[in-house]
Amino acid sequence: MSASLVQHLTAQLAAAPEDALCVAFSGGPDSTALLHALAALPRRGALRAVHVDHGLHPLSARWADHARAFCASLGVPCTVLRVTVDLAAGRGIEAAAREARYAALAVNLAAGELLLTAHHRDDQAETVLLKLLRGAGPEGLGGMRERRPLGVGELWRPLLELPRSALSTYVQTHALACLDDPANADPRLGRNQLRSEILPRLAAHWPGAVDAITHSAALCRAAADSLREQWLSAFDRLHDAHRASLDAAGWRALAPALREPLLDHWLHTRQLPAPGNAQRAQIERQLDAREGRVPCIRWAGAELHVWKGRLWALPPAVAIDPGWQTPWRGSPLALPDGGQLILDGALDTPLIVRLRRGGEHLKPAGDRHTRELRDLFQQAALPPWQRAGCPMIYEGEALIAVGDRWLTARGQTLLGGPGERLHWRPGRGARHPG
Repeated sequence: MSASLVQHLTAQLAAAPEDALCVAFSGGPDSTALLHALAALPRRGALRAVHVDHGLHPLSARWADHARAFCASLGVPCTVLRVTVDLAAGRGIEAAAREARYAALAVNLAAGELLLTAHHRDDQAETVLLKLLRGAGPEGLGGMRERRPLGVGELWRPLLELPRSALSTYVQTHALACLDDPANADPRLGRNQLRSEILPRLAAHWPGAVDAITHSAALCRAAADSLREQWLSAFDRLHDAHRASLDAAGWRALAPALREPLLDHWLHTRQLPAPGNAQRAQIERQLDAREGRVPCIRWAGAELHVWKGRLWALPPAVAIDPGWQTPWRGSPLALPDGGQLILDGALDTPLIVRLRRGGEHLKPAGDRHTRELRDLFQQAALPPWQRAGCPMIYEGEALIAVGDRWLTARGQTLLGGPGERLHWRPGRGARHPG
């Protein structure tokens, strides 16, 4: 089996003899076997390793030291990337760590460089089963792709056809020192349950279970690739890049096999996670909401609004204090919802910026009438999720500007016309607590 790993890599590398390779090296058995075998093979392209320190375990710094030492023993340069895992986003520790890891790896890759991971056939079977249990369609059931773009380089999984046993045997044959991450034995993690309990039981009754699962995954991958052309064409038709939204009726009219991957693609282009099955069903139900309502469907890491016949996806809104206010002399001002207020030049007269509290009105320059702010928002089709965080600019007790959209005559004297000197950049969306 040791030879099979070497032979397999030799055949795989024949297609990329001069490409620069970067191995994602955790220090575990799989990545250790991959890196050690690669280092022993003759090739012309550069080889390096990168180790991600998630900071989730007290020994993570020691693991990074091990990675450096092992790579040094092979004469392979090693980069250690330290990341911060966002555990408060509600996506689960595995998903949050994976997101942080791949974000760091993408930034670290050089143009045209290949990032190799040690994912193997058993990993693929686990991934497909997890996707199945989460109700995935052809794209998810296709499992991990062998290659996909990553940053300015490419992610490559050259071992997807090899079983875990081939890598384990290689490690034992060469007596390689490996790290043992306790998280890999944590029964609370779904993948570990599959690996330690479910798949062994399946294999006991159906010895060819892993082969059958990975074969089905290959068929699903082919089906997903065939459907991709259709939903990408639909995406071009339904997506408004300027408004970053989707035509809701057009999206719902698609067949489910096109509707789900299109939605996921759109969310991923916005760096947002895909919804679960319950949220997908809720989105479709809410498309029938009566006029005047603005349904919002939330899941970990994202929220989706149905408004004016379109779908709008955003990061989760932040809770803001409606009583927030601050003096302002024209320097760039960070707003509570993550937005920003910018003025070209300085102010001679100090002003006050606060948030909407209800009942505001002003007389826009050139308008004969005083307008309710609520009516201005509606007439201008300002998205409802931006309204709570819209900056109100006061001179004393007089409202003279609403963001950079509406200014009184006095507001124009101090701040210029709409959008000339004053610039409001809305944040992620805001909501009042409670």
